[in-house]
Amino acid sequence: MNDKLVTVAALGTAQTLAWASSYYVPAVLAAPMARDLGVATPTVFAAFSAALLVSATLGPHAGQAIDRWGGRVVLIGTNLVFAAGLVALAAARGPWSLFAAWAILGIGMGSGLYEAAFAALVRLYGSGSRGAITGITLIAGFASTVGWPLSALLESHVGWRGACLAWAALHLVVGIPLNAMIPRAGPAIEPRRADPASSTSAAQTPRRASMLLAVAFAATWFVSTAMAAHLPELLQASGATLAVAVGVGALVGPAQVAGRVLEFGVLRRVHPLLSARLAALLHPLGAVALSVVGGPAAAVFAILHGAGNGILTIAKGTLPLVLFGPQGYGHRQGWLMVPARIAQALATWLFGVLLERWGANAIWFSAAAGLLACVSLALLRAPPPRVAEPDSVAAAEVGQAATVAARPGR
Repeated sequence: MNDKLVTVAALGTAQTLAWASSYYVPAVLAAPMARDLGVATPTVFAAFSAALLVSATLGPHAGQAIDRWGGRVVLIGTNLVFAAGLVALAAARGPWSLFAAWAILGIGMGSGLYEAAFAALVRLYGSGSRGAITGITLIAGFASTVGWPLSALLESHVGWRGACLAWAALHLVVGIPLNAMIPRAGPAIEPRRADPASSTSAAQTPRRASMLLAVAFAATWFVSTAMAAHLPELLQASGATLAVAVGVGALVGPAQVAGRVLEFGVLRRVHPLLSARLAALLHPLGAVALSVVGGPAAAVFAILHGAGNGILTIAKGTLPLVLFGPQGYGHRQGWLMVPARIAQALATWLFGVLLERWGANAIWFSAAAGLLACVSLALLRAPPPRVAEPDSVAAAEVGQAATVAARPGR
C-alpha cells in the first residue's frame, strides 16, 4: 500500500481515538462524574472549558515543535499525556482533582487533535497536503459515533472511572502504535523570502490575512460547539418534539461526513477559500429556514449545519496552507486557533444563557456568527495560482483509503 495512504489511515484512526477519549467524553460521562464527585454537572463542563483554554495556550508551541521535529514524536507524546490525564480523571475525588485532570487532558488536546495532525501532514507533504487533510477528517468524522456509544457501554459495565481507564489503555496499546506509523520528517523547511507569486498579495498583508482567518475560525468554532451542546434543546424551542429533536440531531454527523466527501470530490476542483465561504453560509441559511418554518424545517437545518461544519473543519487545515504556504505552518496554525479555542470554551455557557432567555430566537446569534465568518472569508483574497504539484493521483488514493478505513464506522 502507498506510504501516504498508510499514514492517512493511521493518523485518521489515531485522531478518532484522540477525539473520542477527550472532546466527546463529557457528553456521556459528565452526569455520572458529577454524581460520584458530589458536584453539579455544570462544574464538570466548566472543567472541560478550562481544558480548552489550556489547549489554546499550548497550541502554538505544539505547532512549532511539529515544524521542527515532525508530527511523529509529538503525537506519540500526546498519547502518553492523554493516558495520564484519563488516569488522573479516574482517580479524581473532588473538584480540585477534577480540574487538574482536565488540565492535563487540555495539554493533550492542545497538541494532539486536528491542528497537530494537519501540521504533521504539512510537515511531510508540504503544499500537496489538501487531499491528506481531507482523508483524516473523513475517518475521524466518526469519532462521536464511536466514542459516545463506547463510553456509554463502558460506563454501564465498569463505571465512569473504569471507562476513563479503558480509554487510557487504548492510547497506550492502540494510539502509540498508530502514531508510530507516521514517517519520520526530513529536515525542517527553511523560511524563504516573501514571494508575491506564492503568498498573500501586497494589498493583503500576512497580518491582515491572519486576523481575518482567526476571526472566521473563532466564529465557526463557536457555532459548532454551541450546536453540539444545545441542538436538541434549540430544536424543541423551535417546535419539534423531543423524539424528533434527538432523531434530527443524529443527522448532523452523517451530514458532516457528506460535506467532507463533497469537499474531496466536487469542491476539490475549486479554491478552498471559495468552498469555505459557501460552507460558512450554510448555517445561517439553515437558521433562516428554522426560524421561518419552525419544527418542520429541523432536518433541513441539521443537514445544512452539519455539511457546512464538515467542510469548515477541512478549511481550518487547508486555508492557512494555501494562503501562507507550508513554512512555519504548525506554529502559525496554533496561533490562528487561539481565539477559536477561547470561543469554543465560552460557547456552551453563552449559548445556553441565550437559549434560556431568548428561546428559539437564540438561533439568530449563531446565524450572525456564521455571517461574520462568511464576511471575514470574503475579505480574504486568494493568492495567485501555484504551479500544480504531482499530488493529484496520491490525493485520489488518499480518498479511497479514507473511505475504506471509515467503512466500519457510522
